[in-house]
Amino acid sequence: MAQLLLVEDDAAVRSALMRALGERGHGVTSAVTGMAGLRMAVDERPDLVILDLGLPDVDGYEVIRMLRAVSAVPLIVATARDDEREIARVLDAGADDYVVKPFGAVQLDARIRAVLRRLQSEDADGARSFTVGELRIDPRSREVTLAGRVLDLRPKEFDLLHYLAARPDQVVGKRELMTEVWRMPYGGADKTVDVHLSWLRNKLGESAQEPRYIRAVRGVGVKLVDPGA
Repeated sequence: MAQLLLVEDDAAVRSALMRALGERGHGVTSAVTGMAGLRMAVDERPDLVILDLGLPDVDGYEVIRMLRAVSAVPLIVATARDDEREIARVLDAGADDYVVKPFGAVQLDARIRAVLRRLQSEDADGARSFTVGELRIDPRSREVTLAGRVLDLRPKEFDLLHYLAARPDQVVGKRELMTEVWRMPYGGADKTVDVHLSWLRNKLGESAQEPRYIRAVRGVGVKLVDPGA
């Protein structure tokens, strides 16, 4: 079904997952350190990477940052850390989903299929660039320009802007953003959205007090608008 790379240093967990995922039709290779996993992800180009955060050589969060600098391979984080802020941090760094240990192979397999299915759908539907006023969002290159100037956006800032740009003038609730952008349907706080909206507004040259593109609708959500319309 998919060629997977498992980066996990616990021998028992690694062996059990490789066997269980293999039984479900996946091809699985593995690495026991973050740097080895990073090299394999670049060289072998798997369909998806499963990454433990607690690695012996480098923290998994740093592996995500390094991987995202060179690859857009789908990535699921497997972690024993269930703190909401930590989960938001790894998703902000570029992870596509997360599972909290302990978890079963059935759950992980479902997450793998869901991530691949979602990304395939986004590839099919997300090739179209969006233009709102002087703002242009290109999902293929993940590049955003404002009046011709390229904006330096974090991964989740881009995802947030892209989600809003696909729904111009449509009010989107913060809970929907947590579910669709951060993939946290059962957790998370509005503050995560608020912080990223603040960062995004700053890069767009506006603020909540003097909005241009991002308009808040009190008690409902936010929307992306053409300020010149």
